Amino acid sequence: MDLKSPFVISIVDLPRQEGAMREVRTGFNAPSDVGVAMYQVAEGSPLGVDLTLQSVSEGVLVDGYVSAHAHGQCSRCLIDIDEDMNERISELVFYPERAAALEDEGDEEAEDFFLIENDRIDLEPIIRDALVLSMPLQPLCQADCEGLCPVCGERWLDLPEDHEHLEEASDFSVLDALAAKLRAAEEGE
Repeated sequence: MDLKSPFVISIVDLPRQEGAMREVRTGFNAPSDVGVAMYQVAEGSPLGVDLTLQSVSEGVLVDGYVSAHAHGQCSRCLIDIDEDMNERISELVFYPERAAALEDEGDEEAEDFFLIENDRIDLEPIIRDALVLSMPLQPLCQADCEGLCPVCGERWLDLPEDHEHLEEASDFSVLDALAAKLRAAEEGE
């Protein structure tokens, strides 16, 4: 855990008594790599965090919301998409001794638990997971986006209802043109 990270918060003032709570309302600059291939939160853009930290027997329950602005491209027509996100966070961060006990009991997921270290919680992976896991792998500008015309490459939603092409485009049209050129060159020799 990088103690210099702004995402690392101290919980020294949160009693270990079950039910004890503390509010965290703050902002951060987004770290790098918050996103998927066609949809991301830009590095350095503002993140808003509104959380409740609650002591439970296993550790601290981090519950609340993170807000961010995401930018991407429609996977069908490639126009830009901008969206404000407000995603729920509900994550249990374990006391190290409780996570170790669960691992000793054979819990196969225990090694992946978020841990409290030296009375500190690193919110960065928790925030990243909440945002990235809610992002679409194939974002759409609208649910009924028809994509691009395969002949002219224009966006279907921008074309008139009667849009059509007189000749059918061939997937091999470039190769057909090259073949014709080569035949003409051979005949000319």
